[in-house]
Amino acid sequence: MATIPKITHVSSRLIRILGCNPGHMTLQGTNTYIVGTGQKRILIDASDANVPDYISYLKQVISHKQITINDIIVTHWHHDHQGGVDDVLEAIDNKDTCRVWKYARSDVTEPLDSKVRPLKNGQRFEIEGATLEVIHTPGHTTDHVIVVLHEDNAVFSGDCILGEGTTVFENLYDYMKSLKLIQTLNPVVIYPGHGNIINDPMVRISQYINHRNERERQILAVFKQHPNEKFTELDLVKQIYKDTPESLWPAAAMNVNHHLSKLVTEKKIMSDGDCWKLMPSASL
Repeated sequence: MATIPKITHVSSRLIRILGCNPGHMTLQGTNTYIVGTGQKRILIDASDANVPDYISYLKQVISHKQITINDIIVTHWHHDHQGGVDDVLEAIDNKDTCRVWKYARSDVTEPLDSKVRPLKNGQRFEIEGATLEVIHTPGHTTDHVIVVLHEDNAVFSGDCILGEGTTVFENLYDYMKSLKLIQTLNPVVIYPGHGNIINDPMVRISQYINHRNERERQILAVFKQHPNEKFTELDLVKQIYKDTPESLWPAAAMNVNHHLSKLVTEKKIMSDGDCWKLMPSASL
């Protein structure tokens, strides 16, 4: 795992600033990106709240480049992407004119925030040196979006695709559709929300799709091998995620739960209280 610098000048139109919020789920931290070549630029994601090191690096770039952040695009509602928005606004000189954009969640009613403007699927942002297009890619969360940088045929993937390992999701069906949508874009590079830059995006997308299909096969295999037994999510995690650190088992259990929900819908397994078991009539 290559170390991600705090500030990376990726290209003439792209600067990556590490969110300085490392953790099990955030890896080395949240990647935030300043896009454009002119005086007005766009920031994609804003790290966590109350991370003074991140704000310090952000201000350093703004001062050195003599730029302003004209818009902030948030890829989804999770705290490590949206939490730092207020801190960023307080750190810039144009906080009253900087626009904050986020797609609306469909699973809950979000509190009204006069600072946040609603993103639309297909919405475009044009600034000097960059044309960005927002595409709704639910699955990780209901409000998740990716951002396409058309000049470079690049994708900012948020948490849909990570620079290392796999990600969690709220809805497996939607998530698989989103992966396949990104695949149709045929990007030449992916800038993930966590982890290093992905220079083999089509290979990585295929790996993600194949990984989820393999997880489903493994889950079904456990039920098939023990057709009369009941299993909790954690039972399945212990059998399937043997090489995964125990600290990540809760996240793995969430993913297993979503696989189970999909399999229940397909009438391959059935729920029994807090457990699941093979559907008697299922043909595996």
